[in-house]
Amino acid sequence: MTGDHNREIATLLSFYQDAGVDALLNEHPVNRLSENPEGKIETARVTEAVAVSVPQRQNPSLPRAASPQARELKARVSLAPPPSPEAAELAARNAAAGAATLEELRAILERFQGCALRATATQLVFGDGNPRGRVMFVGEAPGRDEDLAGLPFVGRSGKLLDRMMGSIALDRRSVYIANIVPWRPPGNRTPTPQESAICLPFILRQIELVAPDILVCLGAPSAQTLLKVRDGILKIRGRWFTHRTGAREIRALATLHPAYLLRQPLQKRLAWRDFLEIKKGLAQTARE
Repeated sequence: MTGDHNREIATLLSFYQDAGVDALLNEHPVNRLSENPEGKIETARVTEAVAVSVPQRQNPSLPRAASPQARELKARVSLAPPPSPEAAELAARNAAAGAATLEELRAILERFQGCALRATATQLVFGDGNPRGRVMFVGEAPGRDEDLAGLPFVGRSGKLLDRMMGSIALDRRSVYIANIVPWRPPGNRTPTPQESAICLPFILRQIELVAPDILVCLGAPSAQTLLKVRDGILKIRGRWFTHRTGAREIRALATLHPAYLLRQPLQKRLAWRDFLEIKKGLAQTARE
C-alpha cells in the first residue's frame, strides 16, 4: 500500500514539474499581510520543501533525499530581487554587443541573470550545427527534449526538421540552428513577449556572427520577432524578406514550424514548397 501511495505521489510531482511548478510553499494558506512572525514561512522549511518537490523521473518511488535536479534548482535560487524588464533588456543589449565570437556569446549567456527562465531550465540551449553554414534556422524556444540534451531541435520536431533539410541536400553539418529564447519555458509554454524581448539581442548577435546567406524563421513567433511582421505564418510563409544586421543584409524566409506540421501533416506540402525556395535561393546566392 505504501509503495502504491509513493508512486502516486511521484506521478503527481512529475506532473507538477512538467507544468512548471518548481516550489512548494505551504500546505495551509498564510496571511502575508500579517505582522505576526508565525504567519510567515520559515526559510528552512521552504528550502526543504523545494529540495524534495522534484523527484527523479527514473525512480518510481518518492525519494527521501533531494534529486540532482532539485539540488541544481536550489543552487540557482537567489534572494536578490530580479532586475526590471527594462534594465534586463539594456543589460542584454550591452552584453550581446560585447561578444566577438560565438564562444564569447555563449559564455555571456551562461552568466546572464536577466532572464528568469534560466532558473527553471535544466541548461542553456545555445545552438547546433555548422557556424559557417550558409543557412541558419531559428525557432522560438527549446522544449523538454532540447532542455535535457542542451541542443535545439532534437525531439520529434527536430527529427522532422532533419528530414526536411535532407530533402534539399542539407543536414546539421551544413546549417546552423538556434532559437530566439535559449532556455525552455516551464511546461513548454509560449515565452512571454517580455522574455522574448530580453533574449532578442542575443539571437540577433548570434545571427550576425554566423552571417548565413539565408535565414529561415521556423514558425510565426520567430518570423514576427526577427522579420518585424504581424501577419500569420500561413500568410507570410514562402515569401522572401530582408534581415538587416550591423554588417550586411541577409535574405530571410519564413516557413511552418515542424511542431505545427506534426499536428497538421497535410500542410507539409506548403513546407515542401518553402524548402524548394530555400534551395533556389542557395543556388542564386552561389551564382552571385
